[in-house]
Amino acid sequence: MAATAAARATSLYSSHHHRLLCFSSSISTKFPTFLNCLHKPHPKTLFFSPIIRCLHSTHQENSSSAAVPPPRTHDATSRGNVLDILEERGLLESVTSDALRSASASDTLKVYCGFDPTAESLHLGNLLGIIVLSWFQRCGHKAVALIGGATARIGDPSGKSLERPELDAHTLEKNTQGITSTISTILDMNNTLNADANFVVLNNYDWWKEFRLLDFLKQVGRYARVGTMMGKESVKKRLESEQGMSYTEFTYQLLQGYDFLYLHKNEGVNVQIGGSDQWGNITAGTELIRKILQPEGDVAFGLTFPLLLKSDGTKFGKSEDGAIWLSPAMLSPYKFYQYFFSVPDADVIRFLKILTFMDMEQIDELEREMKKPGYVPNTAQRKLAEQVTLFVHGEEGLDEALKATQALRPGAETKLDWKTIEGIAEDVPSCSLAYDEVLNLSVIDLSVSAGLFESKSAARRLLKQGGLYLNNLRIDGEGKKIEPEDIVDGKVLLLSAGKKNKVVVRIS
Repeated sequence: MAATAAARATSLYSSHHHRLLCFSSSISTKFPTFLNCLHKPHPKTLFFSPIIRCLHSTHQENSSSAAVPPPRTHDATSRGNVLDILEERGLLESVTSDALRSASASDTLKVYCGFDPTAESLHLGNLLGIIVLSWFQRCGHKAVALIGGATARIGDPSGKSLERPELDAHTLEKNTQGITSTISTILDMNNTLNADANFVVLNNYDWWKEFRLLDFLKQVGRYARVGTMMGKESVKKRLESEQGMSYTEFTYQLLQGYDFLYLHKNEGVNVQIGGSDQWGNITAGTELIRKILQPEGDVAFGLTFPLLLKSDGTKFGKSEDGAIWLSPAMLSPYKFYQYFFSVPDADVIRFLKILTFMDMEQIDELEREMKKPGYVPNTAQRKLAEQVTLFVHGEEGLDEALKATQALRPGAETKLDWKTIEGIAEDVPSCSLAYDEVLNLSVIDLSVSAGLFESKSAARRLLKQGGLYLNNLRIDGEGKKIEPEDIVDGKVLLLSAGKKNKVVVRIS
């Protein structure tokens, strides 16, 4: 289902009158100044339109398209004060004004979260932004996802010890398409509780590409106080480091600040959300709105949520080994599911609160059950894995993960087929052997040749302990040899050492 929805999002992207991103080679050669993209005179006014809308929720617009199945178990209410919900679940860190709580209860807000296309897929750290956007949707508000086609050329210094490497136009375009598809798929699949809460995906390159440096300095830079900019936490840390900070990165907060100003003026966006490391960039936007538009009272708000941290306190990042990608093309639903199924008991309740939409009463009951005698291990982890996989990959993605999990469990009665085994081939070690090499070879010898064991003695030892499996069937004797009927659909074999260690053997 995830692949189907992604294809639909890509189709929408391609067929829309305006492209999400215009990165033609002719354009890229004309941007020698600010942002590499400023070559035409800016209009006389600060704001200009039309804004390029790239993707909308299709619940009302495309009634003839295939219906997206409703979520299996999203138990949380679709009404309520969103700030109260976020606070209760540990998803609220800071707000720029207490007036946001009353505004969220009485008005329909338009909320945006930014995603710089610095990789082809979003990762687990980005998921919190999508979840918070979805909570706003569920409470009757409007969601805007902003792709940073311009800001990705600069690089956000927040939380970074080094300046980001520069990305070429082709890479940026590819990354933009990838994360646009992911965001659109997730928000569209999970928008069934409030059909009126449409979402839109925009790209800030659409307004930055026409903005000349002199116009930017005159119309935006003059309102920025250098002392305030240097006081931002992300700037102070970099200035104190050995690497320092380039002027390019120093301007990032003004670019993001202007994005909020532009969206507020042209799209009626009231709220910007982001991780706690985005506080300085978010307040740069609220300050620009206050200084330039001079509104009466609070009209634009910022909200931050805690960063999603590993057990050692570091962020989940796409630059780290083992990043948990949201795109099924980069991480299969099966492996995504398995990651959450392996979350430690100490973290699982917190993750259920911040990464799922389960009722808090259900989560509290699970927490109580975990402390009782007779609790079945991993019950809470199974619920977490199901809910998060459902949110990110949809019904079909979850069904794929559950089927593979069950079928690939040693001793399971589920009959294996080639498609199921091949579906995990990228997630476990694999090798290719000729048919003649495999036929009549003992399972002991094959398990060593395939790399499951370092030696025959290790294989024999586990076999005697009852832990060696061929296609999920326990091997009871050393004399077992590979027969034609053992080769699943004539294409693959699955060797398992215990429950976790597996090797896929492709037959060539």
